Amino acid sequence: MRTLLIVVTAVFCAFTAWIVSRTGLTGFYAQLADSPAAWQVLTDITIALGLVLIWMWRDARAHGRAFWPYVPLTLVLGSIGPLLYLLLRPDTWPAVDAQHTSVA
Repeated sequence: MRTLLIVVTAVFCAFTAWIVSRTGLTGFYAQLADSPAAWQVLTDITIALGLVLIWMWRDARAHGRAFWPYVPLTLVLGSIGPLLYLLLRPDTWPAVDAQHTSVA
């Protein structure tokens, strides 16, 4: 699984770099403001990344890791922040706590 995470992170970083090189970082965000469909996608991604940031904050606190370096990466570059957080996590795939495994 770690190999898959490395490949996904590398490919997504390269894709992001290519897009930003063509549009510029401000041009990238300007294009997101061009249509209502783009507004919906941006809103959806914002909600999803907000939830991921909450998970990262809790996970970092539980494992004594730094959280704040990943916040600006996530806010500016989207999924690159969480991907790097997972890639640099000592235990790449978080174990499920016993308290979260019970079925109601």
